[in-house]
Amino acid sequence: MLYAFGQERCVDMAYQKIVKTIPVEKREKLSDKLLNFVLKSKREDKMPSDLANTILSQWQLGPLTTEAGLAALLEAAVLLESEKTMEFLEQELQLVDVAKAIREAK
Repeated sequence: MLYAFGQERCVDMAYQKIVKTIPVEKREKLSDKLLNFVLKSKREDKMPSDLANTILSQWQLGPLTTEAGLAALLEAAVLLESEKTMEFLEQELQLVDVAKAIREAK
């Protein structure tokens, strides 16, 4: 995996590339849902502390709809709640290509 160095941690470059393909008009709804998945997950022990810190840092800078914020959030949601995340991408947002790219990146 390739990583880009951010403020707090390395963010998987695959997620950064994937986020660029998500239409801007769908990012707010996606961000809200992914944040909900992450916060309500019972698998919080799977969340690396550096990824959590990255999300918090991005959130302090503004909404998690930026490319950097959404990439970190998407990585966390896939890590913690992969099935829910993929289902939401494919069925709710009709982002089948995004879900496919995530599966290929895993």
